[in-house]
Amino acid sequence: MNIYSVLDYGARGDGTTNDAAAIQRAIDTCHAAGGGQVRFPAGQVYCSGSLVLKSNVEMYLEPGAVLQASSNVADYTARFVVGALSGGQTGVDQPGETIFITADRAENISFSGTGVIDGGGRFFVREDTGYIYRMKPGRPFTFFLLGCKKVTFRDVTVRDGALWTIRLSGCDDVLIHGIHIENDLKLPNNDGIDLDRCRNVRISDCHIVSGDDCIVLKTCQETAAYGEGCENIIVTGCTLVSTSIALCVGCECRAPMRHIIFDGCVIRSSHRGLAVRLSEASDVEDVLFSNMLVETRYFHRDWWGAGEPICVSAIPWDDERGIGQVRNVRFINIFCRSENGVYVEGWTPDRVQDILFENVQVELDKWSKWEGGLYDRRPCPGDWTQVGLLRRPTAGFLLNKAQNVTLRNCRVTWGANRPPYFQHALASHAVANLQLENFKGDSAAPEHYPAIQMD
Repeated sequence: MNIYSVLDYGARGDGTTNDAAAIQRAIDTCHAAGGGQVRFPAGQVYCSGSLVLKSNVEMYLEPGAVLQASSNVADYTARFVVGALSGGQTGVDQPGETIFITADRAENISFSGTGVIDGGGRFFVREDTGYIYRMKPGRPFTFFLLGCKKVTFRDVTVRDGALWTIRLSGCDDVLIHGIHIENDLKLPNNDGIDLDRCRNVRISDCHIVSGDDCIVLKTCQETAAYGEGCENIIVTGCTLVSTSIALCVGCECRAPMRHIIFDGCVIRSSHRGLAVRLSEASDVEDVLFSNMLVETRYFHRDWWGAGEPICVSAIPWDDERGIGQVRNVRFINIFCRSENGVYVEGWTPDRVQDILFENVQVELDKWSKWEGGLYDRRPCPGDWTQVGLLRRPTAGFLLNKAQNVTLRNCRVTWGANRPPYFQHALASHAVANLQLENFKGDSAAPEHYPAIQMD
């Protein structure tokens, strides 16, 4: 294999010089020669602005090497307009978000080694409120790959992402194995891995700590030219911590998301554990979550989520976008310890269909300082400060407006600390064809509330 050291192309590796031009020369030379490995030698810090990877190139970081995103916004020459960050405006007049490492329709590319890629999120903090940062403009996506095929991430550590750390849009045949994502838990929008309109993706044996969602699937408005639906996705054997959602399908959904498996993951100290959140007019179907340990708690309400270990919802973002359907979702062998219960809600009953909970155990207790007795519906029509957080008593399972829901061999237990809003093991409202098979659970306060409430 041909090896191209970035030092041979003029990189300084002194942690302050912008080495982007030198690194790009190494990438371009490697690509022009038919491919090979662009290597970052050990023990040095390579500061850089935007980089564009090319087909048949592997970016390899030796142990102790750090590829550092620049703190200077002017060093980022790559940009892309993102509807979720621009109020839904995606026209050419929008400035777009900056990008550290990108590729456009490249094939057979990889990022590997046991070095570090640093997204520089700390450079863009404007204010620390104590529970969430307020950010400056100009922070970059760490990775934003568009329309690429045969993409591999292996072993590398990615830390301090400033904005959606690894974003893949319209990519096909992706392997992400054994990587570490170590983000700041107070930094908003620093999702770990975003799969947008991607197909045939395998994510395995990763450790992800992230302020925003750890792994999230989307089909976004602005990337329609790069792909259609998001499908054939499997995530296994990951350990996850998030101040928002650990594993999420949605909420952006402009094309179908289907044929998705999450298995064998451990989630700790997160604001929401497993979620299917449909907010737009396409559909989500055929999703399996299995063999999970989930621990969720409340955080400040600026973070989406409300301590729910499992959430399935189909609620429109606003009155203009409409809402599709969530159907054929299975949760099997899930053990939850949480400050809130399982939450299912459809905008109308036909929007959420055919949901199975099998061998799902929920132990509810209260240990954080944040207010409880809330369920998070955001995004939703209206003023989110008024209607985004639904104030209702906590149930082990809260089911609201759905069809064909089955609870098989499920159990609800209560811990020692039971606030007054801890009430029913199961509360069901406007659910057509609810099947209870060996459901077990008492009321949190049997002298005041029945174990099961249905209307």
